[in-house]
Amino acid sequence: MTNRILGPVACALLLTFFMQSAIADTQRPNILIAISDDHSWTHTSIQGSAFVETPNLDGVANSGLLFANAYAGSPGCSPSRAALLTGRHHWMIGPAGTHGSSFPVHYRTFVDVLEDAGYKVGFTGKGWGPGDWLVGGRDKNPAGFEFNDVLLKEQPKTGISNKDYAGNFEQFLSEREDDEPFYFWYGAHEPHLKYAEEGHGEGEMALVDVPGFLPDTPDSRSMLLDYAYEINHFDTHLGRIIASLDAAGELDNTLIIVTADNGMPMPRAKANGYDYGIHVPLAIRWQTAAKTARVIDVPVGFVDLSATILDAAGLEIPEEFVGESLLGLLADDATGLDRDRAVFSGRERHSSSRYQNMPYPQRMMRRGDFLITWNAMPELYPAGQPRSIVDGKLGAPHGAYFDIDDSMIKRELVALRDDPTIARFFHLAVDKRPEWQLFNVVEDPDCVQDLAGDPEHAQLFAEYRAQLTETLKATGDPRAHGYGQVWADDPRLRGPMRYFPKPDSED
Repeated sequence: MTNRILGPVACALLLTFFMQSAIADTQRPNILIAISDDHSWTHTSIQGSAFVETPNLDGVANSGLLFANAYAGSPGCSPSRAALLTGRHHWMIGPAGTHGSSFPVHYRTFVDVLEDAGYKVGFTGKGWGPGDWLVGGRDKNPAGFEFNDVLLKEQPKTGISNKDYAGNFEQFLSEREDDEPFYFWYGAHEPHLKYAEEGHGEGEMALVDVPGFLPDTPDSRSMLLDYAYEINHFDTHLGRIIASLDAAGELDNTLIIVTADNGMPMPRAKANGYDYGIHVPLAIRWQTAAKTARVIDVPVGFVDLSATILDAAGLEIPEEFVGESLLGLLADDATGLDRDRAVFSGRERHSSSRYQNMPYPQRMMRRGDFLITWNAMPELYPAGQPRSIVDGKLGAPHGAYFDIDDSMIKRELVALRDDPTIARFFHLAVDKRPEWQLFNVVEDPDCVQDLAGDPEHAQLFAEYRAQLTETLKATGDPRAHGYGQVWADDPRLRGPMRYFPKPDSED
């Protein structure tokens, strides 16, 4: 049996060996993944947020592990979810690693492995996507068989799905054979934009913590409260699902993973290779393995989750999976774990927002206190071109930037871009960026103080740049090997197609 344990400590290896021996002699664990849509790590009540309430996510962490430094596979939905499913970095899985394309059947997922081993597999809400999995030869969404027929009895607020996620999980459970192990993916559509844009009281507004890359305005605070409302909706259904597990007598034998696919959908967060774009919440509970609540500072990535799931199920981890199982962390309450471990993320195309569907490639590495970002085509605008072509004519200046989801904050930044109190935030969101950037994300989680040119960090920057470059080459990244055009050639199969002038022609 393949076993990939985080860290070199021999006692952790022994712990995992004994855990796997126990798994073989007992009932196989169930797997539950709960994944919110566009949710940054800091926005949970257990992380100290004053305006976001997540009692059920907190409950998972308080009876298991809270990972303080978890990194998504990408700052966008499709490639990030694909990295989790395949155990491979997004640049290793062809069109599945870019937004809105396909998911070829030859890229094996942990769901495929579980199903082959006799697990019942299903999902509700949003599985892998947006994209077209049928064209890739699959008979179902890569996340499993769909369970979305149960709807909420009362129409929810604008922007919130009418799917009864917990009700669909109950339907899934009702169809299970006696003692059949199961895997289920609860993929909420929240807190993805668009939001209901409601008014909020002064007391609520005062609680909001506005990140340093956004203007501290009433629009920002109001939108962040709308965002918090949708996070709570996700958390409420999580609580109902956990209650159903408990009622079925399956709670303690279920590995529960609660996370998000990427960061919050605000300018300079989602679709950006900075901390608010890829640093996500992660809580893991498995009563069989972890009975002591702990906070884990070791950086972990989405590719580690797929290895962990298969390791917990007592199944062999495919050789093409590049992550490391976290099972030893669940079992080992010893201190002194290696915080210097590196984890990786990246992106290519997000939305249709550039000439001839060109991508905006980024690669990122978090190690220790620092995050390095490679903007591989710095000649392009990171938020998308400023102007599009509408009805065959060049549209208004600053009328595009489609890599930023439409919102009150985006509209405020564009409309007030010449206001001295707003201009800085507008330029942070849309201006071209240097090829390499370095940030101390412990001291500067907003990623606004670039240290790449700082003489005091020159040696560290050179070391990180070399490590990221070597890792990309070793894992076959087309971008690192000089043929990144393949990403632009992968067709976009979901979402609007827009048209733009040639870069730097009239932008």
